[in-house]
Amino acid sequence: MADPSVISRTVEKTNLWLDEIATELETDRRGAYRVLRAYLHALRDRLSVDETAQLAAQLPELVRGIFYEGWDPSHSPVRYHGMAEFLDRVAGDAGLTGDTSASYAVAVVAGVLARHVSAGELADVGAQLPDSLRPVVQGVAR
Repeated sequence: MADPSVISRTVEKTNLWLDEIATELETDRRGAYRVLRAYLHALRDRLSVDETAQLAAQLPELVRGIFYEGWDPSHSPVRYHGMAEFLDRVAGDAGLTGDTSASYAVAVVAGVLARHVSAGELADVGAQLPDSLRPVVQGVAR
């Protein structure tokens, strides 16, 4: 039988991620959730199915659920035509205004990923992205 404490741990880890994002963006958890979800979906849709699964394996279970929510693997990978298109997608999905706020939000979430996902996995994700999009996993999209 599975240990039900895994539920408590994933809630705790997810809240930690949301708190880190909320603090850096000076928003509440609802805003942090919108940004995290928008970023994860935009990134997920750009990755191959295999790389998506490898990244998901390192996410807390609740974050993994957010990551996979609404995903249709038959439409992956989406080809963004540059950073502006990626930022527009995040801004639209998160309800952000302007490239600057989207760029900052992407950098914040990338920083959270860098603190909680292995460097090797993030390098693998980055290797799947064109040079113009690598900053979205390197935390320097600001």
